[in-house]
Amino acid sequence: MINFKEDEKLNKLNHSCAHMMAQAIKHLWPEAKFWVGPVVETGFYYDVDLGDKVITDDDIEAISKEMKKIAKDGKRIVRNEISKDEALKLFKDDPYKIDLIERMDDNEQVISTYTQGDFTDLCRGPHVESVKECKNFKLIKFSGAYWKGDVNNKVLQRIYGICFPTEEELNSYLQELEDAKNRDHRKLGKDLKIFMTSDLVGKGLPMYLPNGYIIWEELENYIKGKERRLGYHHVLTPPLGNVELYKTSGHWDHYKENMFPKMEVEGEEFVLRPMNCPHHMMIYANDIHSYRDLPLRIGEIARDCRFEASGALKGIERVRTFCQNDAHLFVTPEQIESEFSLVVNLILEVYRELGIENYRFELSLRDPEDKIKYYQDDAMWEKAENTLRKVLDDIGLEYVERIGEAAFYGPKLDVQVKPAVGNEYTLSTCQLDFCLPMKFNLTYVDKDGLHKSPVVLHRAIFGSLDRFIAYYLEETKGDLPLWLSPVQVTILPVKNEYHSEYAKLVFDQLVKANVRVNLDDRDEKLSYRMRDAQTNKVPISLVLGNNERDNNTVNIRFHGSEKQIELPLDEFIGKITELIVTRAREVNF
Repeated sequence: MINFKEDEKLNKLNHSCAHMMAQAIKHLWPEAKFWVGPVVETGFYYDVDLGDKVITDDDIEAISKEMKKIAKDGKRIVRNEISKDEALKLFKDDPYKIDLIERMDDNEQVISTYTQGDFTDLCRGPHVESVKECKNFKLIKFSGAYWKGDVNNKVLQRIYGICFPTEEELNSYLQELEDAKNRDHRKLGKDLKIFMTSDLVGKGLPMYLPNGYIIWEELENYIKGKERRLGYHHVLTPPLGNVELYKTSGHWDHYKENMFPKMEVEGEEFVLRPMNCPHHMMIYANDIHSYRDLPLRIGEIARDCRFEASGALKGIERVRTFCQNDAHLFVTPEQIESEFSLVVNLILEVYRELGIENYRFELSLRDPEDKIKYYQDDAMWEKAENTLRKVLDDIGLEYVERIGEAAFYGPKLDVQVKPAVGNEYTLSTCQLDFCLPMKFNLTYVDKDGLHKSPVVLHRAIFGSLDRFIAYYLEETKGDLPLWLSPVQVTILPVKNEYHSEYAKLVFDQLVKANVRVNLDDRDEKLSYRMRDAQTNKVPISLVLGNNERDNNTVNIRFHGSEKQIELPLDEFIGKITELIVTRAREVNF
């Protein structure tokens, strides 16, 4: 998607359009007062005080109509520079502008205004030459917003819009917005009955419905199967811990602001855990280890809790409780390169099998100019960072270095994905850690009988299952691969009185073959039930009529396609079970 703020041409055009919108509002409501109207990544907005007036859809239509008149009139936009005293007099009736002016530095601030016809606004600029250039606009949404973002202040009306040089560019972008809206995992999650939220349960605490939990289980089984084949041992640890655990790990000092408040019970202080590494350190410490035992790979689908501001919460992408596909690899220094390579190869394998293509690697390093927030050991950091660079170079991966983005205990490799909706974010990660093993006094006995400290690789392939499901829903528009689909086959008898018995036989055979199947024998027209299966994105529908019943066959319809074929029932079951077992991305019969 376009970033209006970073595109110099669009930034100037949209800022000018924000002024034109303010002018239109002033025409409709002469008592309106204005706070700020900046350009943001998604277009522009203006915060307006309309007294007791609350904006409606009809008002947006009226504002748009007035904006079109102003654009057609084509007044030039003229810049003027004035003194602070002149500015205070000019905007004496607008307390919001007065607040801005009074906070300007008397000596350094150049105060400028821009005028178009009968409207003058305080602004640094720059602007386009005339309002005529702003004619290709669209007001896209409105909401309330606290003045200065302070909940103790008055709620202003915030109106958002976009503007483009041409009508074609505007229409193209509007189509992108519509596509993004339809891809939004929150919409898909509701339409496909995957997850729900409830304020009574709590903000940022999603609940997975039966369809969503099927997806969850399939992904969990998929990644655990790969991990087991690589020698991982899976564990189960509690989603809270004693505060002393996090003081020992260092998270209490470095991460406390992201944790939920501590709880005191029977003289002990507990906290909901924000990460799993301290628990896994204690599992390692539960036994004596030899160098022959390493690498020791401990994995867990682990429940974590982190405090996120309510404004940052988003469906299951950004939540207050989530499950990480987490693992900690305890290795000798000599094993770092080979184990790190195995993790990177696992990431690449998973991405290839799931069709994830738009991603890039970032090597996150400590900021040598700002060491205070990192574990204090220069030699450790130099060794760890050079080791990761060497592994990535040896593998031949392209990557960029990000200074100051490391974890407090060590450098890390992040895989940034560009989702179909919104800005890129981290999906997979692998972090190198010399620090925590020493904090927990973890050791192994080397071949000379000496006690050495292991090195730990923290890694997550899916990141969190919650975020991955959100990402994958948006990538696929909810058209999940057959093996991941909550319902894989819908059976549609043409007429219940003639075909229900055969439909029940087909249903039983598919259930026996471990196919997730739904028998839709509602008293509705066949066309209605077929549309319903398409709306619910069921990969395969079986239409059963006289011919299918009499010949023990199935008529196969595919989601999103006009294609249909007929196969003997046994042959169909053999083909679909093979596609499911092999986790095929496409349905090919």
